[in-house]
Formats: sequence, structure tokens, C-alpha cells
Amino acid sequence: MRQPFPAGKWYFGWNIVAAAALLTLMTVGMRLGIGPFFLPVAHDLGFSRSLLATIVAVGMLCYGLAMPLAGYLVARRGTRFVLLIGTALVVVAVLWTVAARDALSFLLSFGVLLSVGLAFTSPVALTPVISHWFTRQRGMALFFLSTGSMAGMAVMTPVLASAIEHFGWRPTLVGFAAVFAVFALPVTLLVMRDEAPAHTDLRADELAAQAAKPAPAASTMTVRDVMRTRPFWQVVLGLFACGFSMNLLGTHGVPMLMDHGFDAHSSAWGIGTIGFVAIFGTLVLGRMADRLPRRNILAVIYAIRGLGFFALVVVGTHFELYLAATIGGLVWAGSIALSSAILADVYGVRLVGVLYGLAYVGHQVGGMLSSWLGGWGYEYFGTHWVAFGSAGVLLLLAAGIALRLPPRGFTILQPRLQA
Repeated sequence: MRQPFPAGKWYFGWNIVAAAALLTLMTVGMRLGIGPFFLPVAHDLGFSRSLLATIVAVGMLCYGLAMPLAGYLVARRGTRFVLLIGTALVVVAVLWTVAARDALSFLLSFGVLLSVGLAFTSPVALTPVISHWFTRQRGMALFFLSTGSMAGMAVMTPVLASAIEHFGWRPTLVGFAAVFAVFALPVTLLVMRDEAPAHTDLRADELAAQAAKPAPAASTMTVRDVMRTRPFWQVVLGLFACGFSMNLLGTHGVPMLMDHGFDAHSSAWGIGTIGFVAIFGTLVLGRMADRLPRRNILAVIYAIRGLGFFALVVVGTHFELYLAATIGGLVWAGSIALSSAILADVYGVRLVGVLYGLAYVGHQVGGMLSSWLGGWGYEYFGTHWVAFGSAGVLLLLAAGIALRLPPRGFTILQPRLQA
């Protein structure tokens, strides 16, 4: 008989969560921290905004397309294998990027190779191991992973902006690769463990209650079966709006604020404030995620975030900027964590890595479109309302879709039980 996790003893799964959150801080922070690089790179290499935005957009798509592959390799070869490959790709890509002098080299190094490396070290490679290590507190554990993403925006955006101002964009990029490799290699080898205890984090009373119930039927669904069901595509559509908005803010948020009269330092700190406040918002939302309907929380997150995008375009003072950033930051995190938790709830943990990777393609398709639209829309129309207004509308639509997701307790086990 399985033994419950002893009360009062430190659960090793939280070590994995902490390490995963810090890895995510750096990878997502770099992916969403392109804003400080945007204008320096464009000026240094002679790229137009639309050309550089197109390169970033291709990178966003490659980032998304590499995620299903990362999820597949995690299932076949394990988390350590994928993280080691990803770390090596990040280092090689950065060294190639700083040597690039033309658009094609920059596209292949920064746009393609770096994106694949970051995808292999992103939350999609870390969600499966956390989902396997946690049952009772899965929602909270995944929210802590999202905390790393938000901390990435809070920490990396102003840090990268300051480093670029003092040292230039090339030394800043090399410094990032060095710090990332020094941290990622020992964490991958010493902390990441795919083999979770059979009882995971269940307490004695929960294990006894579980033993008293008939064993649930194992899911017989394949990935193809899942892709024929409505909840999967509802999650994908929500993540599309999430990716559209997050990558738009990460790529064009700082340039947009600078175009509206804010200096580079204030612009970076304005965007960073969203991520900083989101760290605390994540801790609250993480506790709520295991107690309240996940779909309701997801809808609130999307709705308030959508209104925040309208607010960011019209702010005119530092007080208004930081107020809008603070309110938006309270609900900025959680959409990805909730989406992955909902996928695990509905389809089980067996396929969660692959499903999360596939669903995240929608996130990055949205990111690709917004990265391109932010540059092209401003050059063609002379306003940021085209891109940022579109993000607000999409997020409000995503809120409505989230409310139609299955309630907690709804599980699809067989292909015939489609929703």
C-alpha cells in the first residue's frame, strides 16, 4: 500500500519547482525582454522596425513550433536531456548572434536557433515533471512556475535595459548566456528528477479517501483523439490571445512608451512593474486555483488584462503608467499555469507535456502575429492602437471562451466522450 507523504517533512518537489521557476525567469525573461534590444539592434544593424519585427515574429513562431518537440522529447528521453540540449543551443545561438552583421544571419541565429534553445528550456519542458510530482497542490506548483515567468519580465526587462545602456546589446547578450549556462547545468544535473514518489504530495487523509474510492479508469486517448475535442481548442484559442498580448508587450511595450514621450528607463520600469506585481498576484492566484473554479479565474485574468492594454496606450504621466502597470500586473500571470492545469484535469497527466506543447503553438502564433503587427502597424498607420487595441479585443473574447471551458471534475478518458 502506498504511504502518504509525512507531515512536517520538506517535499523535494518544491526544490524542482524553485529551480524550474528560476530557469523560467531567465528563459521567458529573455523571450519577453526583447523590447530593450529592439531599438539598439535596429540602429546598430541598420534594420527597419518592420524588418526587425518580422525577424522577431519568425522567432516567436519557431519558439512555439519547437515546444511540441520539446514536450515529445521530455516524454521519450526525460527532462534532463531536453534541458541540456536547450542550454547548449542557447549558448551557440548567442555566440552566433553577436557575430551577425546581416539580416539573414541575425534571423537564423537570434530568430531561429535562440528561439529553439529557449523553447527547450521553457515551461513546456518543466510542466510535465511538476505535474508528476504534485497532485494535491498541482495548481499552486504550476502557478509558482508562472511566478518565474512574471519575475522574468520584472527583473530581466530593466536589467537588460540597464546593461544595454552601459555595455551595449552584444555584451549584454553574452552575459546572459554565461549566467544562464552556469545556473542551468548544475540545476539540470542535480535537481531535476522525473521519477516522482508514487504518493506524490498526498496527505494521509487524502490518500485514505483516495483508497476508499474505486480506482479511476486510465485514459485511453491519443493526441489525435484530444485534438478532436472542444476543450483542447478552447484552451488553444485562449493561449493565442495570451501569446498575442504578452509578446506584443515584451517586444513593443518599451518602444511604444518611448514613442509616447517616456524615457527608456521609465519605459523599462513601467513594463517591469507589471511583472514585479504579477509575482505577488501569482501567489494569491495560485492558492485560489486549487479552491475555486479554474475557468472563472482564467476568465477574470483575460478580461482585466484586456482592459489594461487599452489603458497602456492612453497613459500620459508616470503615475498613470505605474498605476496601470500595477493593476494589470495583479492578473498578468496565471493564464498559462491555469491552461496547463485544465489540460491535466480534463485529459490526465500522461499526455500533458505533449498537449501543453501543442497548445502553446497557438500562444506563439499569436506572439508571431503581434510582433509583426506592432512594427508594421506603427510604420504604416503611425499609431500603436492597431496592435494594442487588437490585443485588448482578443483578450476580452478569450475571457468569454474561458467561461465555456469544462468545470473541474470533468474528465475525458475515452475518444467517444467528446465535449
